[in-house]
Amino acid sequence: MGENMGNLRRTHMCGNLRESNIGEEVVLMGWVQKQRNLGSLIFADLRDTTGISQIVFDDTISKELFELAELLRSEYVIAVRGVVRRRESVNKDIPTGEVEILAEELKILDEAETPPIYIKDNDEVSESMRLKYRYLDLRKPSMQKNLKTRHKAAKIIRDFLDENNFIEIETPMLTKPTPEGARDYLVPSRVNPGQFYALPQSPQLMKQLLMVSGMDRYYQIVRCFRDEDLRANRQPEFTQVDMEMSFVDVDDVIELNERLIYKLFKEMKGIEIKLPINRMTYNEAMNRFGSDKPDLRFGFEIVDISDIVANSSFKVFSGTIENKGQVRGININGYEDKFSRKDISKLEDFVKTFGAKGLAWIKITNEGISSPIAKFLSEEELDGIIERMSGKEGDLLLFVADKPSVVFDSLGNLRVEVAKRLDIIDKNALKLVWITEFPLFEYDEEEGRYVAKHHPFTHPMEEDIHLLETEPEKVRAKAYDIVINGDEMGGGSIRINNKDLQERMFKALGFTMEEAWDKFGFLLNAFKYGTPPHGGLAYGFDRLIMLLTGMDNIRDVIAFPKTQSATCLLTEAPTNVRSEQLKEAHIKLDLEK
Repeated sequence: MGENMGNLRRTHMCGNLRESNIGEEVVLMGWVQKQRNLGSLIFADLRDTTGISQIVFDDTISKELFELAELLRSEYVIAVRGVVRRRESVNKDIPTGEVEILAEELKILDEAETPPIYIKDNDEVSESMRLKYRYLDLRKPSMQKNLKTRHKAAKIIRDFLDENNFIEIETPMLTKPTPEGARDYLVPSRVNPGQFYALPQSPQLMKQLLMVSGMDRYYQIVRCFRDEDLRANRQPEFTQVDMEMSFVDVDDVIELNERLIYKLFKEMKGIEIKLPINRMTYNEAMNRFGSDKPDLRFGFEIVDISDIVANSSFKVFSGTIENKGQVRGININGYEDKFSRKDISKLEDFVKTFGAKGLAWIKITNEGISSPIAKFLSEEELDGIIERMSGKEGDLLLFVADKPSVVFDSLGNLRVEVAKRLDIIDKNALKLVWITEFPLFEYDEEEGRYVAKHHPFTHPMEEDIHLLETEPEKVRAKAYDIVINGDEMGGGSIRINNKDLQERMFKALGFTMEEAWDKFGFLLNAFKYGTPPHGGLAYGFDRLIMLLTGMDNIRDVIAFPKTQSATCLLTEAPTNVRSEQLKEAHIKLDLEK
């Protein structure tokens, strides 16, 4: 049918009609959510982005109108003119539940086939169907609400940064491939045969150049691209709130961002976050929680018992310590009765995925100690362990013995896994913490060298600079992450603004000067001409929106996301291209048959 709208112009949105509109003539437009034919009356729920209004077609008003209304089906797009009146049976579940519209005119603007997925929030359809028919999925009120939340959060952030003298500047999408970080997405250049652009993994180098340009404060809500293997909440293209500031040190960046976080939570959720937000050094976070993004909503902290068992006759412990390893444990306070031997062996399988060889355990029950390792420990050692771990009746103590990285990884993940299995994590709690003083370098076993923990432009802490050449593993960085409920929401650092220090940094990373100039020459050149001290921070915007909407899947807060295999089920990207297109871009495919 697809008629034009004739002389009908929309006067109101479906979700905005209230008691105060009774008696008014209105024109509504939207989608038919459902209709019920009662013989002489037809009720239709009309939906738009604001909500639902009930429309009534009465066969005594107009036979022709009633016959047209009988044709209505789910998801038909219609325009309706009528008068607002009080509803006989009030619907308390919707804001418009006091009123309905008695129809006087109806236009069917477009018909619809039966949709392959229900347009309602709690349909149990598979995610692949939702992504294939994303334009239908996005009609659901919950999905529209997520995108509206995203829009509002972006506006609050923009307004705040504007008030604090930041200017929004776009940086290029077609840029130079740089090492470090994930794989680049490459774009062939037709005009420059055989050469490639890369899509930016972040605007890092550009925002530093903007500081060299004297822009003082820059920000951008920007798309970033990383060609990495997608774990749970990762996307190949994602959004960052990116910012950089001149003439600042760590405290300045943190203080400004605390005010931003405060404003965001107050305006979006009505929650007042207590400032200043607590800070914890990287070393403390690793020692207590085995993670540089600790979830502080529950306990189960990691405790080092290496000194107690160093000379133990239990060789798993003492042998590990002899080989420069450690023995650490966590106390699952008060829950020993929730874990059978079978449950504990499941936890053992869990820690093995992080490289642990096993999981030792001690239960403190009302009948005494129950543990397969107790017979190998002296009474003194056993008492020492229980005292160190504040063990009491009803506790379950779990231990891993291995090299430090494996111990932290295993126990850090185990404490979260146990809390999830016990279902004791308060979904409404908000625990924020800054993690500071990250190591400047981490050792890459595969490459046999030190690599930058953040990136090669991160400023070392002044008191550690003298260790760059001799003990690089001890150098701490002026780097900081904001962690909320065990998720890293953002991170940044103060950058190096001195050519000599930058060259020392490249040397420590094993770059020759030629390699450094080849890869970063444009930045190093800029640094010759007077560079202000500068630093910044970038938030994972999608993750922030997940937190604000209470979603646990990143795809639910992105309009058109990709799957875990980096494909788009809606457009079927990526796809093959015509051979002429490849030829124009000077590309020959070399695919293994």
